[in-house]
Amino acid sequence: MIKNIILKPKGPFSLKKLAGFTGDKIIGKSKWIKIDQEIISDFANVTMDDQFIHLDHERAVKETPFGSTIAHGFLILSLCTKFFVDVIGPIKNEKMGINYGFNKVRFVNPVKCNDKIRGVFKLREVSKRSQSEILFNHNLIVEIEGIEKPAMVCE
Repeated sequence: MIKNIILKPKGPFSLKKLAGFTGDKIIGKSKWIKIDQEIISDFANVTMDDQFIHLDHERAVKETPFGSTIAHGFLILSLCTKFFVDVIGPIKNEKMGINYGFNKVRFVNPVKCNDKIRGVFKLREVSKRSQSEILFNHNLIVEIEGIEKPAMVCE
């Protein structure tokens, strides 16, 4: 679990202000989100991924080492946008935000039903791609409340 000092700057942000927070400093931690069975089941329905480890509690307890159903890795990944909004908030003069993607993603620990997770951001780089485009490059760790090993790490 990350224990560095949180240097969450106050928004709305400008490109210049955000660039001052690059490096190894944590710029913020999102709010905790409880991943309950309803969220897991809804995601399974939308993505048509109905593997028993996500939906069948009794079978997951009997046949897996998890002791419970677990969230889909891509469910956790899809919450990164919410984590970003929680941490960064408004950006000065922003008209819209588009997710450009991830360079590296690793699912390192399963998120069990009823775990709480949050995103912890370190801003690696802010660059201006054009007169109207800004690219953020973060290191993101998705923590599981009370568990040392994170659920996911990504850039």
